[in-house]
Amino acid sequence: MIETNETIDEFLARHADDVSEAVRKAAAQEILPRRRRLAAHEVDEKAGPHDLVTDADRKAEQFLTEALSALLPGSVVVGEEAVHANPATYEAIRGEAPVWIVDPVDGTRQFVHGDPGFCTLVALAHHGTVRASWTYAPVHDRMATAVRGRGAFLDGERLHAGPPEPGRDLRVATSHPDYTTDEQKHALLGLRAPGVAPRPCGSAGLEYLAVARGELDATAFSWEAAWDHAAGLLLVEEAGGTHLTRTGEPFRITGDNDLPFTAARDAATARRVVALLAGGA
Repeated sequence: MIETNETIDEFLARHADDVSEAVRKAAAQEILPRRRRLAAHEVDEKAGPHDLVTDADRKAEQFLTEALSALLPGSVVVGEEAVHANPATYEAIRGEAPVWIVDPVDGTRQFVHGDPGFCTLVALAHHGTVRASWTYAPVHDRMATAVRGRGAFLDGERLHAGPPEPGRDLRVATSHPDYTTDEQKHALLGLRAPGVAPRPCGSAGLEYLAVARGELDATAFSWEAAWDHAAGLLLVEEAGGTHLTRTGEPFRITGDNDLPFTAARDAATARRVVALLAGGA
């Protein structure tokens, strides 16, 4: 637990590994045992057929809410499923208390279909700034972590995104059309340009990890839900990348961003993607 007058940096120095362990336990106890074993009544639609929730999502979020709150007394948890049940819960991101931002199963559609392309995302934020993040791919038992100012790591090895290779098409993962307005669809058309190879995104958390590893050049996403972006954006930043909205400002987890926005391996790539999105608009 956090001690009296302990700062968040001091808390993370003592307890970052405890958070990793909580994330692993949530996956081991609540997610993996349900993989490829879900009954029909354990899967529900939220906003549509591409927006699913399962008992694994609910149980893992409950596990993490209890574990993370115990580790950092006075903190609050903003989880995707809790916000779905009570949208007012989201306002805690703009509050004074440290906030855990949790997506228990990022890539639920893939999880339901038995694919390995899903992950668990946890971020710790304070006053609108993400201070630390955990991205865990349980099928492959791979854990990516980042602490602001201390770098990004995958299974203990430091990540460096680096610039894209010169002369190669820019690889960009983009929002699913179901999650875009007509204006955003038009902006994303700007990526259908020579020298760019856009493709639909999978799990947002795993796409951010691919950017941080230098396997993907950029993303172009059109929705703001902090649980999808907070962990990955810090991972990309700490690997040397950056993120920008169409106005050229960094993405804010507190909202009111000009969408779509990009996260990219380096600043030059981010500016290029933003220019293409502005041209499409």
